Amino acid sequence: MATPRAPPQAAVPGGGAGAAAGGVTMRMFHGDVFLGEAEVFPMKQGAEGSLPFPSNEIRISHLSPTSERCPPLAILQTIAPFSVRCKLQAKLMPPHPSLHRLYLTCFNEYKSAVVVVGDEELHLVAMPSKVEKVPCFWCCSVRSGIYAASVGMLNLRCLAIVFDLDETLIVANTMKSFEDRIEMLSRRMDIEDDPVRIAGMSAEIKRYIEDRELLKEFIDTDTVTDNGRIVGTQKEEVLPISGGQERVLRPVIRLPERNAILTRINPEVRDTSVFVKLRPAWEDLRSYLTAKGRKRFEVYVCTMAERDYALEMWRLLDPEANLISSHNLAERVVCVKSGSKKCLQNVFKDKGCHPKMAMVIDDRLQVWDEKDQPRVHVVPAYTPYYAPQAEMANAVPVLCVARNVACNVRGGFFREFDENLLRKVFELMYENELLDLPYAPDVGDYLVCEDTNFAPNNKDVAPIPEGMSGAEVGKRLNGLAYPRDQKQIPSSTRLSDDDGVALRGIPGGTNIQSNGGSLATTPSLFVTVLQEIGRLCESRVEFRSTVSSGKNMQFSVEVLFSNEKIGIGIGKTRDEAQVLAAEKALQNLESNYLSFMAPVAGVLNKDVNKPPGSGNGFLEDITLSEDISMEEPSGSTLKEQDHSKALDRLSSVISLIRELCLEDQHVVFRDQVRDSGSALNGEYHFQAELGGQILGRGIGLNKDFAKLQAAEEALKTLKTTTDPQIKKHLRPMQQLNFPLYPTQRHRETGFPGPGHVIEENAGQPQPIILYWIAFLVQDGILTVASSKTRSCGCSSSVIAILCCHVCLPTKLIWNLVLKLIFLEDAIAS
Repeated sequence: MATPRAPPQAAVPGGGAGAAAGGVTMRMFHGDVFLGEAEVFPMKQGAEGSLPFPSNEIRISHLSPTSERCPPLAILQTIAPFSVRCKLQAKLMPPHPSLHRLYLTCFNEYKSAVVVVGDEELHLVAMPSKVEKVPCFWCCSVRSGIYAASVGMLNLRCLAIVFDLDETLIVANTMKSFEDRIEMLSRRMDIEDDPVRIAGMSAEIKRYIEDRELLKEFIDTDTVTDNGRIVGTQKEEVLPISGGQERVLRPVIRLPERNAILTRINPEVRDTSVFVKLRPAWEDLRSYLTAKGRKRFEVYVCTMAERDYALEMWRLLDPEANLISSHNLAERVVCVKSGSKKCLQNVFKDKGCHPKMAMVIDDRLQVWDEKDQPRVHVVPAYTPYYAPQAEMANAVPVLCVARNVACNVRGGFFREFDENLLRKVFELMYENELLDLPYAPDVGDYLVCEDTNFAPNNKDVAPIPEGMSGAEVGKRLNGLAYPRDQKQIPSSTRLSDDDGVALRGIPGGTNIQSNGGSLATTPSLFVTVLQEIGRLCESRVEFRSTVSSGKNMQFSVEVLFSNEKIGIGIGKTRDEAQVLAAEKALQNLESNYLSFMAPVAGVLNKDVNKPPGSGNGFLEDITLSEDISMEEPSGSTLKEQDHSKALDRLSSVISLIRELCLEDQHVVFRDQVRDSGSALNGEYHFQAELGGQILGRGIGLNKDFAKLQAAEEALKTLKTTTDPQIKKHLRPMQQLNFPLYPTQRHRETGFPGPGHVIEENAGQPQPIILYWIAFLVQDGILTVASSKTRSCGCSSSVIAILCCHVCLPTKLIWNLVLKLIFLEDAIAS
């Protein structure tokens, strides 16, 4: 309940600083009752300051509904911001008794005196004054009928929510649409050569055929056989939406286990039978809207479907008429002509609600008028046949996310209304100016508009539209011709450029969103990888999310691994933020891994921010450094890049050689041509020596390439030599910082042997691996590679290491390396 205002005091004749100088005297009436004369002061001078009252008289037709907690000025500022047209005050002192009573009634009961002018309402709002005891008013203009609708909603803390039907809440098919979808998929399979896509299409066709057979049985016998159980129809009464309608009984079969309903639009015509799939979690969203018997939202439906079809689909969604009562159904279900823009002003017909107090849930954004798009929460199109597990693969189902968004929007809207607008309105006086009015909240301020225009990175074929939408509904239900060879997909289908496209071949299906170039999968591959790493390492992976308050609401997600923050993501939705956080965590940890492994295993430095190239979007090919060092430069840029990589590789190889040698022993590089090291025929020749023994030779276009070749040959010699003259310069096996030779179990499985655990610096914390890295085990030493063969005798060609990014003793690093996962199939796909 709002804090009561102090009783009105006085006004300075002339309207105060906010009104233009020079008032106009007018006679006031309430109906036919004379109230006395008032002096009217326009808020603006000149032509813009013309007074809104016709015939130079103020004739009040009625008083507005009583507001329990919101003063009329707060309501008017919300639905018609800064719409104050003029100020007026009683001319005589003392005022006429009838005018004084009207003023006190309006002030104390939170009412306004309404003057109707055409399709406009002028609301006279009783205002307190700083000085004399004179009735004074502000006059605000608003469209007819909208104030009466808004006052109840604002007092009850209620907003409006508008639902789309097809592919947002339901997917519906007739026999004809089933057959068309099956035929379209069959044609695609005939020209497809990717076995993964063919398998996906085949499974999709199977799901279509299964539901088509149920619908056919319903048409023929009014029963269906579900898992060996025969289910008969129930006659459900359709409440008439107007007094002249006859009582209608529809045959309906509800299959809760399938989340499906079979119904007949026209009970007398079996060909109007429809198979309807309801989107999962609809019950959760519906119960939130009417929890504890209190409406949080006034519900509307706006669809491009045919009207009888739309009314029946909504009846299936709201069978007890808790969301939209039967006497409001006709005006609350709005059908828009296919191809036209949806518009909130048309939905509410200028009376039901103000668009600023409404949000929309739809699977498409561009079908809405541009001024309404900031108030649309875009959900992924419902695709139960293409990706049946996609809805439940998310941690939070799509409609539960929509419920949470609606809750946040409502909370943000009324927090701004109570804490800012109401408080400041109570402080306003008659003498204040127009600019002293506070900012009015808008649903669009708390609902981040999702940009679903994107260019997919995958080469997959877009899914066909599921179910009927738009004009297609009328054609199918009315038996109009619908050519089977039609290749043009209706503009109202899910294939419009403002919709997400699901990916075939990824379990659970996906929905791609514009994400700064990132591919947001559902479920996210990045999130799945992090969770699998946590499971293998017996560590907890936690995603903590918050929603920033303010005009540009953003979701923020932090990734915690064993209570250590390893990544953060910020996005327009919680799912997007989670994907970005997981991806960022993996990139950061890859960078840490590379900096840790470079001096140990010769890992090339590379740009960790580079987007994934080949592979599955996460595993990427890493070219062998030996191949890089032998590539012929193709230009100045490539020469610089190859030279830089050669220097990095040379440093890594020398570090490995030092690890093998005793502390006082060093490899020396000598120029084989002359001491000055000048080139012979454009080439440099170097040899690597240790204790006078030549370990390797190298030839290159510059010194560094030649040294690198010599160093790599020397490293190979040191690893395989049996010459005692060389071995006396090497460290004993137990002092090495990596497993040098594989055990028998290592050769059989590809795992480093349990006996080869780092002992040196075992008590010092080290950064540890957290990334999918393809490794090659060659001559007993782990090196990064993309090769599909190994010389260690392992049966599998490629392995990947999963470890964790926590501060652990180095001794535990190789213990974690033991937890390897064979991913050849995943990499190959």
